[in-house]
Amino acid sequence: MEFYEVLEKRRTYRDYSDREVSDEILKRVIGTAFKAPTNDHLRQLEFIVVRGRENIAKVIEPLAKNMEAFKNLVHEVDESGDKDKMDMFADALPKQQRMLMQSGLLILPFFRQKQSPLLRPVEQSSLNYFASAWCALENMLLAATAEGLGTVFHIPVADEAERIKKIVGAPEDYEFTCLLTMGYPAENAFLPKQKEIDVDERIHTNLW
Repeated sequence: MEFYEVLEKRRTYRDYSDREVSDEILKRVIGTAFKAPTNDHLRQLEFIVVRGRENIAKVIEPLAKNMEAFKNLVHEVDESGDKDKMDMFADALPKQQRMLMQSGLLILPFFRQKQSPLLRPVEQSSLNYFASAWCALENMLLAATAEGLGTVFHIPVADEAERIKKIVGAPEDYEFTCLLTMGYPAENAFLPKQKEIDVDERIHTNLW
């Protein structure tokens, strides 16, 4: 695919088929993370790849309690009144746990956090490693799209990150951005309507 076609086709999928992603394709996708800009030039990224639903279930066990609470959120009143947004949440929230298991492939993208603790930054530049890690993840999302794969991720909340780090044996000075699933979308996969943005209205010249 051409680059801008990839951007157009990159979507969040929460419904996957049973078709397995090959190690070759997985390696290509993860390899693109090391092409992203990085704050210290060292690209200190590590990836834990979990295959098989039984193995994935062990890793995401800390999510179970919070997932139950998330399922109830869709019934809360949304102040924006945006139907497309509510349609997305109505589909997404009940699937939070299932979507991480359905493709049979889970990736934990880790990055070295050398400066102050991630959740207690001293200043904005303390988040440089975190920002670089998300640039790397964006490369992976686009590469997966170019390979015909769908992706979805869950950003850990509460104590999920620390508990998952213990389960997988991650070093103390490494953090992970999210739990990332990628796979071949199911034929009936739900895709919410994308918001159409007028770019001209979002560009401010010299002053806001």
